[in-house]
Amino acid sequence: MDERILEFVAALRAAGLHISIAESLDALRAVEQTGIAEPALLRAALRATLVKTHSDLPSFERLFPLYFGGSGVAFVQPGEEAALSPAEQALLDQALQAALTQAPSPELARIFTAIASGQPLQAGELAALLARLGPPPTSSPIFQPWMARRALRELQFEQLEVLLHALLAQLRAAGLRGAALAALEQSIRLNQAAQAEQIGRAVGLQMQRQAATAHERVDPRDTLLDRPFHLLDTGESEALRGEVARLAAQLRTQAALRRRRARRGALDPRSTLRASLRYGGIPFALRHRRRRLTPRLIVLCDLSSSMRAAASFMLLLVHALHDQMRRTRSFAYIDELYDISADFHDARPAVAVAAVLGRISADYARTNMGIVLDQFVHSQLSRVDRRTTVLILGDGRNNRNDPGLAELKQIRAYARRLIWFTPESPRDWSIGDCDMLAYAPLCDSVHVVRNVRQLAAAVERLVLQLS
Repeated sequence: MDERILEFVAALRAAGLHISIAESLDALRAVEQTGIAEPALLRAALRATLVKTHSDLPSFERLFPLYFGGSGVAFVQPGEEAALSPAEQALLDQALQAALTQAPSPELARIFTAIASGQPLQAGELAALLARLGPPPTSSPIFQPWMARRALRELQFEQLEVLLHALLAQLRAAGLRGAALAALEQSIRLNQAAQAEQIGRAVGLQMQRQAATAHERVDPRDTLLDRPFHLLDTGESEALRGEVARLAAQLRTQAALRRRRARRGALDPRSTLRASLRYGGIPFALRHRRRRLTPRLIVLCDLSSSMRAAASFMLLLVHALHDQMRRTRSFAYIDELYDISADFHDARPAVAVAAVLGRISADYARTNMGIVLDQFVHSQLSRVDRRTTVLILGDGRNNRNDPGLAELKQIRAYARRLIWFTPESPRDWSIGDCDMLAYAPLCDSVHVVRNVRQLAAAVERLVLQLS
């Protein structure tokens, strides 16, 4: 039973439920106390330990009968229902053996034997039958009814009607009376429907096991890295913050290696030829052009409600790499510009991000990029020069206010490069109050960062440019 419970937990995880190892152990301990004799008590114990939210309940209710419902259907004994005498029962057995000679396959013969005798197929027999059909091409639960019908069709289940008519014909020829024959036919038809339902449930269980196996092969971290920012819940966001720290460490190492390899700089042909004159031009010593500019980075993050999750990860990742970007200055905005650089100078990135988000309240209807860019030009443009990369993180949604294109052009004229990170897909740039189609041509590059994986790739390119 422990193995079946663990399979059930794996199926729930594949269906999207978040179940920890501790919660799985709680479920095993609960079943130890309740036992498995009472299905209702078993259901209550597993539901109490494994289901945390109302949204998880439909998946639990759908999967529980597949794993703990047994056959889930009631079979009847045809001999008892038809009140057959021992002689009539022997006659039924002989007629059944004669009818089975017309079965198109051994599998169908075994199924007809089960429904004619009132004994459901055992779990092992069902698994063997379905294994011969091959794995289902999909594990999505919405296709379970279709996959069940497919299995019945491949087992030639409709041929059971032919076998039933052959059995009844044999019994009539042997002189079985009308009432007993009608009762026997009704019992077999009830068992035939029950057997179809049992096979359907077995197909559902096979699909769930297939889904659970596929889910186990997927690293949960990879799933979270590809999950859009706006779909992350609190637990997933916390898990990803640790992953961002790991990604930052990797990017820091890669940037250091690139810097070490490029320390000599690019080949300088003019200096090389000039230095080789002392040798008459042959041989000559290679000279390299050293890069003397110290790059600077200015970050502007939109902290409105629609951008809050993406901005928090952006600030966390950028400032985790502050030692690779040398001079970084950060600003947040909604409808006003906030200098948040001091927060990151005085605390670790995770603490600083939490402090900034707590201090600056969000509002859907306040974003005004035109005012923010105007404030930046008047108060901070002196910080922008040919060594400065300006990075903007925002969705370009401006509540139909002035987008501030003139101010953005002015910033671009002073900066070394202007880069924009947006979680908005390009197909949405012209929808509603989004001004990204106007902003994009003024930028050196625009990167779509809808999840942490895309954000890490974009930041890696940024670090490479600044190294």
